[in-house]
Amino acid sequence: MDVGELEFQKIYDLYQPRIHRYLVHLVGELEAEDLAQEVFVKVSQGLKTFRGESQLSTWLYRIATNTAIDKIRTLSFRQDTELILLDESTEPEDKDMWTGAETPSLEQQLMQKEMFQCFLDYVKRLPTNYRTVVVLSELEQVPNNEIAEILGLSLDVVKIRLYRGRTRLLQELRAHCKAEDWL
Repeated sequence: MDVGELEFQKIYDLYQPRIHRYLVHLVGELEAEDLAQEVFVKVSQGLKTFRGESQLSTWLYRIATNTAIDKIRTLSFRQDTELILLDESTEPEDKDMWTGAETPSLEQQLMQKEMFQCFLDYVKRLPTNYRTVVVLSELEQVPNNEIAEILGLSLDVVKIRLYRGRTRLLQELRAHCKAEDWL
């Protein structure tokens, strides 16, 4: 292996799980694996030209976002998503990994799972321009200024889209997800 291959392998090992998770939230589990592979092919090809003008993670998320948006725009994807159920692997954790708190009761676990699935379902229904900023902010915990850089938008536009996306999401959750129990 040459130096470039070793560098790519480190990047892949560190970022592939995060990029895959991000793509799952944008396009669903069935498409995320293929898109993640496509993203890292693009990363491998573009690594030599990466100038370091932005953070590596910003560059990777931008590639992933553009790849996902291209996929979302295809007619076949829109038709397929009507048939896809939420991925079961996105369940909330059973135990608090920091405190080791007791496992919630079965009823609480089912309620958490139902709420989280409802949340994800309505995130996936947001228009693409709102979904990308909501997923990056709420699920990936990316700061607004980095979201702006990833998406090639101004910080003000990111804030507006995030506000509108959250507002629309909250309205849907209140109307359809028994939100009065958990908001």
